[in-house]
Amino acid sequence: MNEPEGIDEMLGHKAGRTIAVIGLSENPAKPSHYVSEYMQRQGYKIYPVNPSIDQVLGEKSYPSLASLPIKPDVVNVFRVPSLIPAIVDEMLMLGLHHLWVQQGIVNLDAAARAEQGGIHVVMDRCIMVEHRMRQ
Repeated sequence: MNEPEGIDEMLGHKAGRTIAVIGLSENPAKPSHYVSEYMQRQGYKIYPVNPSIDQVLGEKSYPSLASLPIKPDVVNVFRVPSLIPAIVDEMLMLGLHHLWVQQGIVNLDAAARAEQGGIHVVMDRCIMVEHRMRQ
C-alpha cells in the first residue's frame, strides 16, 4: 500500500486515463469537487459516482461503479471509512484494479482485503497533492 511505484502507475501520463470519483460533490468548496476539477484540468476523464446528483463538473453522475459505461483506471474515494469495504466488494466483482482513498480516510482491513484480491491501494493520500509533486 502507498508504494511510490503504485502511485506513479495510478497517475501515469498515458492518454485516456479515467478516474471514477465516489462521493463527488456539487459543492465547489468540498475537496471532492476541487480535487476532481484539478484532475480534470490535468487531462483526466472524471466519472462522478454519486446517486444523489445528476451531473457535476460537466459530467453525468452515476449511482454506482457497476453503472459506469467504462471500467475506470482508478477509483478515487471521498467517503467515510465504514463505506470502503462495500466499495472494495464492488471493485472485486467488477475486476477493477486501482483504489485511491483520499487523505484522512483510512480503513486498513478494507485495504488488506483489496490487496489480497489483486487491487493496488493508495490510502490516506490526496491524489491532487501527489499529482502536483510529480509535475
